[in-house]
Amino acid sequence: MIGYVVRRVFSAAGVLIAVSVLVFLIFFKTPGVDPARQIAGKQATPQVIEQIRTDFGLDKPLPEQYFAMMKRLVVDRDLVSYTDRGPVLSRVAKTIPVTLSLVAGAAVIWLLLALGAGTLAAVFRGRAVDPLLMGLGLVGMSLPVYWLGGVVNLLTQGTWHNSLFSWLPELGYTPINVNPLKWFEQLLFPWITLAIGTAGLYARVLRADLIEVDRSDFVLTARAKGLSESRVLFRHVLRNSLIPFVSLFGLDLGAMLGGAAVLTEQVFGLPGVGNLTFHSLSRFDLPVLMAVTLYGAFTVVLVNLLVDLGYAALDPRIRVR
Repeated sequence: MIGYVVRRVFSAAGVLIAVSVLVFLIFFKTPGVDPARQIAGKQATPQVIEQIRTDFGLDKPLPEQYFAMMKRLVVDRDLVSYTDRGPVLSRVAKTIPVTLSLVAGAAVIWLLLALGAGTLAAVFRGRAVDPLLMGLGLVGMSLPVYWLGGVVNLLTQGTWHNSLFSWLPELGYTPINVNPLKWFEQLLFPWITLAIGTAGLYARVLRADLIEVDRSDFVLTARAKGLSESRVLFRHVLRNSLIPFVSLFGLDLGAMLGGAAVLTEQVFGLPGVGNLTFHSLSRFDLPVLMAVTLYGAFTVVLVNLLVDLGYAALDPRIRVR
């Protein structure tokens, strides 16, 4: 197991290096893209552009630019923004708790909803509750986050804010260590909004896997031995159906922690990683983009590593060598 973890750590480091090189080449070698001109603005003179190119080291060979940026980002940790010369790492670090709070809460909701709806639909397949739950899941998947979030804001912050939702604070983010109740209240509807669409997909995936595993020989054998239906369901069927579920969860969780929840953050005014990425892209702030991209790649790799390690616990047939 230790050897497997070490190999996966080295593999993750290789993925991060490859991602950093790819992102750097995309932003610095894309035809027609000149970071110095982007920083200087539309009205800048050639002298100003050249001065900016010298100040930021953009007149040096490309490999030297890459290694200098990565050294300042990872080793010296003093990389500054191209737009306001502010420190990049502290800016990214401030956004991580916001995104972590949003995604963690939403993940709990969508897992509970998906496990409940998927299991009920599989157990009562062919009855009225099955198409009802799957239909609700399909509706949830069909609702765009930006639309659903806009409707939620219209109701909770506008139409009914002075009556039904008078307890709800203004949009934004309050750290949990400052005011836990306000942290919860401000994130409650973003959690629900982000979870609804994802829960529908997970419930449908789980239902299909439960039905497939339920027809397996080892499940029929378990029933033939006289085990109760609840024990067959939770100990044999559900456990063996969770592997694709966990794989999907790992991919989604890593992507959302890396900034894929940007629409939810935008709609609810949450200053998270996705919001920072969006604003950095609009200003072509390459150092910040490099930092958030590497952070996103790191979260995806880390979560998938944890998912791979969890496979062995779910399925004893899987052996990690």
